[in-house]
Amino acid sequence: MTQLLATRLDSVKPSPSMAAKSHVDALRAAGRTIIDFTIGEPDFPTPAHIVSAGVDALTSGKTRYTGSAGIAPLRKAIAAKLARENGLAYTPEQVVVGSGAKHVIFNALAATLNEGDEVIVPAPFWVSYPDMVALHGGRPVIVTADERTGFKLVPQALEGAITPRTRWLILNSPNNPTGAVYSGQELKALCEVLLRHPHVWLMTDEIYEHFVFGGVRHVSPVALVPELASRTLVVNGMSKAYAMTGWRIGYGAGPLPLVKAMTLLLTQSTSCAASMSQVAAVTALEGPQECVAEARQLFEARRDRMVELLNRVPGIQCALPDGAFYVFASVAGLIGATTPAGKTLASDVDVMMYFTDVAGVAAIDGTSYGLPNHLRLSFATSIDQIEAGCAVLARAVEALSLPHVHEETSHA
Repeated sequence: MTQLLATRLDSVKPSPSMAAKSHVDALRAAGRTIIDFTIGEPDFPTPAHIVSAGVDALTSGKTRYTGSAGIAPLRKAIAAKLARENGLAYTPEQVVVGSGAKHVIFNALAATLNEGDEVIVPAPFWVSYPDMVALHGGRPVIVTADERTGFKLVPQALEGAITPRTRWLILNSPNNPTGAVYSGQELKALCEVLLRHPHVWLMTDEIYEHFVFGGVRHVSPVALVPELASRTLVVNGMSKAYAMTGWRIGYGAGPLPLVKAMTLLLTQSTSCAASMSQVAAVTALEGPQECVAEARQLFEARRDRMVELLNRVPGIQCALPDGAFYVFASVAGLIGATTPAGKTLASDVDVMMYFTDVAGVAAIDGTSYGLPNHLRLSFATSIDQIEAGCAVLARAVEALSLPHVHEETSHA
């Protein structure tokens, strides 16, 4: 029998975050109470003025196909936003709208990668980057950036990873899963490396830009080093800042030849993003922004509480993230522990499964993000849920036999 499926799928894994959501849904369907820290989206509704704009679009007949690159008012609003908030000069023609930022990244890689091309992906990474590279015939080059560098790529490591086959560096700041935010000085140092290698393009995933805490600022690399604009794609979207995950609107801004190539792919795939969602996105970008500031303040309070509670649990160490809405906690102190059922927790995956299946608190293993012995926990949920979940985790750890936990791993 002839094989139906393409062999390139052999190198692609399902999204761990989507798999975690499915597992939580299955446990809940079976009657289990699960506190879910896997959530990668705000837990509050889309602001009312944005919803109203979407409803108005529906009732006024804005329900037809649009141009594949996006409606003109939205591309204009995006270009204005990039100038106003990020100091970036793009014309509306240099903007392409997709069905989410993930879609934009996928199309950029599809438009640019040939078989064997390399893409540098700092780890910890958002789970989809390496698989999207592999799906398009590329080779993800994983460069580890662990706690010693604040989970940030450093210039020496970047320089060492570049080869004649390198096509892209994907840089995600604020970062999912660690919450790391690159400073202007750190970004300049990385850009200086790229300036020495003119064949390497830069893709900046800035989807969490508005969620930075404690006086930290988000900076777009191209605003610091405009010389890189001719080979940079800036990726962003509506999902996080405006709680519009289900509306599926993302965008990219970059050189016109790349934007045209990505638009060509849209003409042969989705045709366009949903018309009513595009109209609502215009209102989100041009309307009042207090909702974004309020969300940031809410997430900062939740971050502080989750980190405080996790650091009280023996065997867990959790640095304070500067951005996004995740903590990336070390569970190295729990590796080798024994559960009440007699199972040894040999990896972060085992720790994750123990917390989810036994204790009823769901997180995602660090291995899925390229750095084992960690868990990603989202604080995009209420303080009540954070407190309840951390209390359950503490009791679950108390039930373990922890022969290797040292004094310094416990934060009373």
